[in-house]
Amino acid sequence: MSISSSLNAGVSGLNANATRLATISDNIANASTAGYKRMTTSFESMVIGGSGGGYAAGGVGTVNTRMIAERGSLVSTTNATDLAVSGGGFLPVASITEIEAGEDPTMALTTTGSFRLNEDGYLTTPSGLALLGFPASADQSFPSVPRDSASALEPVRINTAAPSAEPTTEVRLGVNLPADETAAGASGDPITQTMEYYDNLGRTQELTLTYTPTVPGTGNSNEWTLVITDSATNSGGTTIGEYTLTFNDDATAKGLNAVATTTGTAYDSAAGTIAITTGSGPVEIFIGTPGNDDGMTQVATEFSAQTIEKDGYPAASQTGVNVDENGYVHALFDNGSSRVVYQIPLAHMANPNGMQAMDSQTYRPTADSGSFYLWDANAGPTGSIQNYAREESTTDVAGELTAMIQTQRSYSSNATVIQTVDEMLQEATNLKR
Repeated sequence: MSISSSLNAGVSGLNANATRLATISDNIANASTAGYKRMTTSFESMVIGGSGGGYAAGGVGTVNTRMIAERGSLVSTTNATDLAVSGGGFLPVASITEIEAGEDPTMALTTTGSFRLNEDGYLTTPSGLALLGFPASADQSFPSVPRDSASALEPVRINTAAPSAEPTTEVRLGVNLPADETAAGASGDPITQTMEYYDNLGRTQELTLTYTPTVPGTGNSNEWTLVITDSATNSGGTTIGEYTLTFNDDATAKGLNAVATTTGTAYDSAAGTIAITTGSGPVEIFIGTPGNDDGMTQVATEFSAQTIEKDGYPAASQTGVNVDENGYVHALFDNGSSRVVYQIPLAHMANPNGMQAMDSQTYRPTADSGSFYLWDANAGPTGSIQNYAREESTTDVAGELTAMIQTQRSYSSNATVIQTVDEMLQEATNLKR
């Protein structure tokens, strides 16, 4: 009968508002929880219909949704590895307990975390989440890996105990040779330049570059002989390269015109480089391309080493770690150098709100969320990664308190319905007396 359905509708109203109050309580309790995503409770009517011209109340049901796609404000911190996502995307993490137990970690996703190096060198949060990323190759590049699965992700681990070194493989010379030394009557004295580089063991070695001008009987030769010796090869007594450099003398270009190879690896005119072989391996030296002023020049009357740029660094101890906005993890060393060791991708899926919520503000993709793809930060639909930052809770305390008042009133009204039905049933019972 209709009066009985009214009782059931009132009970469903009490249950629905109790559920809403539970989500409000959770939201308020986590108002200061970094990265917390608020819960919402929506009411859905339940229609049973009627029979014989009467009406039966169906009551109300609830649907709870965690608003994972919402983003809170970012606040600055003093820890370089406090990370937050600015824009779309999620940071991949896993349980450090699974990792240390040797298990295959299950990837979870989050939008912020306070990461610090633990005793084993893993970047972890106080709640036991380890940051995941793609490991870099020895040359700091990243091979192509599947991006629609987490199989290529590894826990970010920094070896702080072992010193690190990077050998020099590339040098860029910006040297000016005095034009007057290739003119008739010049002294013909060689010019010696010493340049440091780093070998495979992080030791400092020296390349000695000797420039000897060709002095003609008349006019200008614009020609120099370059001899390169290496301190790591037979104590510097062995020549590892000899080249004849000819320079332009027109008004538009003062750089190289041609390079002839006497000994050593041939000059690459397209790249403007000579690849010498030192005692610790090959080193590519950029000296300039023919017809351009992009490397060595010959002007004026004085020798000058304007720029000498080289890669590599000597043996150094690791002092810290930093993550840039593109997700590259840099190991920092006490000599001021850095090295890219990991890349942190950002996961994206069609429906973030469909993910399963886990502890510690983490989420796992489900069929409802759609499949994920691991994008480079600042690429595709994803945002950037901010260091020295945390994401605040998305809870609006004022809004939640207002919703609490509404819920209380609604709960009281449904209780009144039940009380009224009880009184009406009592009246019906009294009719028998």
